[in-house]
Amino acid sequence: MSDVTIWTYDWVPEGPRGFVRDLRLRWACEEAGLAYAVRTIPFDDRETNHLARQPFGQVPYLDDGGLEMFESGAGLLHLAGKDDKLMPRDPVGAAQTLQWTIAALNSIEMVTVPWWFLKMTGDEDNELTGWVDKRLAQLEAILSAREWLAAGRFTVADLLMADVLRVPTVRAFGDRPASDAYVARATERPAFKKAWADQLALFEAADAMRAA
Repeated sequence: MSDVTIWTYDWVPEGPRGFVRDLRLRWACEEAGLAYAVRTIPFDDRETNHLARQPFGQVPYLDDGGLEMFESGAGLLHLAGKDDKLMPRDPVGAAQTLQWTIAALNSIEMVTVPWWFLKMTGDEDNELTGWVDKRLAQLEAILSAREWLAAGRFTVADLLMADVLRVPTVRAFGDRPASDAYVARATERPAFKKAWADQLALFEAADAMRAA
C-alpha cells in the first residue's frame, strides 16, 4: 500500500490526453520508485465538485498520508524531497534544481501557455509570439551546452521543463534542435513512457464506461 495518492479526472476529451498534469506527478513517482495510487474525481461539474481540495477546480492534487496539496509544481517539489533521484541533496545541486524548476513554471510555461491558448482560439499571430520566441531562444542556448539543466544529471527540473516543452504547438514553433533533442531524451525515459501510457489507459477505459 502507498501513502501517496494522485488525484485526476475520471475522463477527459481526446485533445488533452497525455498532457493532463497528473502525468507530472505520476512521472516523478515512477522516476523515484515511489509507490502511488491514482484516484479520480468526475470530469463533469469539475469546476465546482472538488473545491475543498483544489480551490480552482483543477487537477492534479496530491495526498501523501494525509498531507494534501494542490498545484503540480508544489506536488513535484514535495515528491522530489522524498528521493534524491529527483532532487540532489548537496546544497549546490539542490539550488540549481530548485531554480530551474521554478524557471520552467515562471519563465517558460507562464509565457507558452497563454500563447498557445490564443493560437488555439484563432489568434494565430498574437502579441505573445515575440516573447515566446525570445524565451525559447534563450533556453535553446542553454540546452545547446548541456544535456540536463541542473547538477549534471536528470532531476525534477528536467521532468517539468520537458513536460512544458513537449506540447506540440511549442515543438512546432521555430527550429530549435537542442530543445527537440532534450525533449526526446526526457520522453524516452521508461518512467515517462509508463506514466504517459497509464494516463492514456485510464481515459480510454473511461470511454467505454461513458458510452454505456
